[in-house]
Amino acid sequence: MDTYADLVFVGGRVVTVDAEFSVASALAVTGGTISAVGGRDDVTPLVGPDTRVIDLRGATLLPGINDSHLHGCAFGMASPPLSLDLGHPAVASLAEVARAVGETVGRVPEGQWVTGHGWDTGYLDECLRDASRLPSRHDLDAVSPDHPVVLYSFSGHATWVNSRALDLIGIDRHTVAPPGGTIVVDETGEPTGLLHEGAQALVQNALPPLSRQERADAIRSTLATLARLGVTSYTEPGLGPGGDGIMRGALGTLTLDVYRELLADGELTARVGVLLLPTGMASTAEEFARNLTAVDGPHATDPRRLAIHGVKLFADGVVPNKTAWMNEPYVGGGCGSLCVGGDTDHERAAELGVMIRHAHAAGHQVGVHVTGDRAIDTVADAFSAAVAEHPRPDARHYLIHGDFLTDHSMEVLAAHGFGVNMNPTIKWTVADLEEEFVGAERAAYAWPYRAALDAGVRVVSGSDAPVTAPDWRQGIATMVLRESKAAGRVSGPEQRISLAEAIRTYTIDAAWQDFAEGWKGSLETGKVADLCVLDGDLFSVDPHDIPHLPVTLTVVDGRIVHDTLGD
Repeated sequence: MDTYADLVFVGGRVVTVDAEFSVASALAVTGGTISAVGGRDDVTPLVGPDTRVIDLRGATLLPGINDSHLHGCAFGMASPPLSLDLGHPAVASLAEVARAVGETVGRVPEGQWVTGHGWDTGYLDECLRDASRLPSRHDLDAVSPDHPVVLYSFSGHATWVNSRALDLIGIDRHTVAPPGGTIVVDETGEPTGLLHEGAQALVQNALPPLSRQERADAIRSTLATLARLGVTSYTEPGLGPGGDGIMRGALGTLTLDVYRELLADGELTARVGVLLLPTGMASTAEEFARNLTAVDGPHATDPRRLAIHGVKLFADGVVPNKTAWMNEPYVGGGCGSLCVGGDTDHERAAELGVMIRHAHAAGHQVGVHVTGDRAIDTVADAFSAAVAEHPRPDARHYLIHGDFLTDHSMEVLAAHGFGVNMNPTIKWTVADLEEEFVGAERAAYAWPYRAALDAGVRVVSGSDAPVTAPDWRQGIATMVLRESKAAGRVSGPEQRISLAEAIRTYTIDAAWQDFAEGWKGSLETGKVADLCVLDGDLFSVDPHDIPHLPVTLTVVDGRIVHDTLGD
């Protein structure tokens, strides 16, 4: 035998995710490539003196997981010790948030900014008891009168600051919010300390930008977490000038340079696809077109490890802020709106269409953050119009989130081969909360996996970390069960999909979004050896137990990056 395998797996369920979703029992890896898939007899001839043979003992071997929407640098910055963890279950009330801030204030130098991430009114006791009770600067002032405090919500679409921060930023009752943003005020007209959507840039512009070292450390932290979870690929959705004012520039141009440096130094232990971000949450077509020509810098030397796929733009906001653009009013009134420039709905829709046409004509894949049903139809129609004006085969544009897909939008997406990037772990997190904003029926429908797949739309899944943890196991369970995090209630059972369909959204179909289904995303001979081992039989376990199945081994390009099998 001229070439022996480096790794051989036997005695398990090798879930290939090929066209037939066939299941084998053995697999071999030679170099960075899958060299055999089948039974024990198919891999035995490849075993040499230096081959590591792993008896799976009934465990499940999957293609490496592809989280198709994950803010890598931002997730690292939002995680301890770089930031306070204010998500559920770390904190359960506004009082506990204040306590955590106060403890931090006692440890940091005078005047230093205190940052935290993950607060969610759907899990804070005071807000649950009184729907009108929202986080306020007054909650933080008592524990931090001199240190500026900035706390980011789990969604990334709201920021909570104290009075000291407002003073340093220069926000008062006379401050006008940027287009597409909101400075929340009380009954006297004074800012409460809550900023929504584009108004968050006022905070970011006042914060010291992240250093190159801080960005590198944040990404390294994320890579370590992803390796432990079996995630071997992810899409970093939006790096560029439009991200320079988001999370201290975590989504900015410099972050892309840091990714290139980590690749060159051999530290990039996951494959990364990038959407460039020409402009921020609120933009005009003129600004977008001007910046579009400047964002596409030098590409990486290894496009299978770090690739730029296209551009991202924002269409609207999110339901919990009532900034998603809906056809029917929210509970309590209002329909939201598009967040791009323009004084009327018609003008804003036209501006959005021009942006999409610019990006499409320039040859980019386009991913659009869009959540409300009216906004989704607007984006889908803009995709269609762009292709009609500038025919280009296989553009693979896609909706990011697509919470409230309509029949019309699904028909358009399917007809043109466009996709939707959904977020099952967000569905799990907000299913109960959304009822108070859009009612029970619409909340149950949100993220309609079954309807989209049945309509022929390509559906992929991502965590949107740091909005939710990048735990695809919970995502799988949610797609199969449609149960909520807070109450465990079923939310939209008619939108459940099968386990096999759910796995595809994190593997081969996520690879399709990356234009990479020919070389990754399934366990087939000749494809790259990106692997994930789960300790247990994924297909016989109760779906409720899937999130608790340990990831025991992760392999990227034939290299082991996480291994507890020898423990």
